[in-house]
Amino acid sequence: MSLTEARFHDLVDATQEKLEDIFDESDLDLDLKSSAGVLTVKFENGTQLIFSRQESLRQLWLAAAPAGGFHFDYDEEEKRWVCDKSEELLGEMLQRLAKSQAGVDIDFDSIDGN
Repeated sequence: MSLTEARFHDLVDATQEKLEDIFDESDLDLDLKSSAGVLTVKFENGTQLIFSRQESLRQLWLAAAPAGGFHFDYDEEEKRWVCDKSEELLGEMLQRLAKSQAGVDIDFDSIDGN
């Protein structure tokens, strides 16, 4: 059931690349920074989404002030990231957070079901 280290890194890299593409295509005034496996998205109003990998737990973490921190496990069978507490899909949560934090509608459907 557990992902191998290599598979985990491949999945996180692919997910972060898709996220960068989605944000780039949104035509919003964003500051995107990717460094050492951490993707930071800063909206024009100063709110941020920070994506990082937690290698030891094989989780993708999302920090979204003031909403909080969220941990996602990869469901290999369904090919998607699922929040370990709420079972919300990553794309669903990102749509909700982008709307609540920055007041924008962004389509993240391509993230769920990699």
